[in-house]
Amino acid sequence: MGSLRGLRLAAGNYFRLCERDASSSLRPTRNSDSKRINGFCTKPQESPKAPTHTYSHRVPLHKPTDWEKKILIWSGRFKKEDEIPETISFEMLDAAKNKIRVKISYVMIALTVAGCILMIIEGKKAAKRNESLASMNLEKKARLREEAAVKAKTE
Repeated sequence: MGSLRGLRLAAGNYFRLCERDASSSLRPTRNSDSKRINGFCTKPQESPKAPTHTYSHRVPLHKPTDWEKKILIWSGRFKKEDEIPETISFEMLDAAKNKIRVKISYVMIALTVAGCILMIIEGKKAAKRNESLASMNLEKKARLREEAAVKAKTE
């Protein structure tokens, strides 16, 4: 009886291992050497075939222009132009450009706020001098009427 129980445990362990291998072979992988056929694990009899084309995991590199070198320096990625390597990755260049875009947007926000504050100050000064658009418009219309009257008298 003891040997039957040991045989069941061994068979159960074997099938658990096969299920684990089968479930890992169901994951998307390039070369899986264990397959599941009708609930059993089998190893392929023939040697795995060489891939027809090789995959290169290298990141494509880019030779930066003078303008892109300035962007890399302004973004704080490098301190001097001499430190910039001959070729850089596109991700590094994109990150530098995004950093510059953010800095420019902060500067534009600051300039907009400063312009608004300046216009408020100038408007309050003009109000103290009793200058308003309505009064300036009335003065302009009166001047145009006088010029039209002078022109009508000369003709």
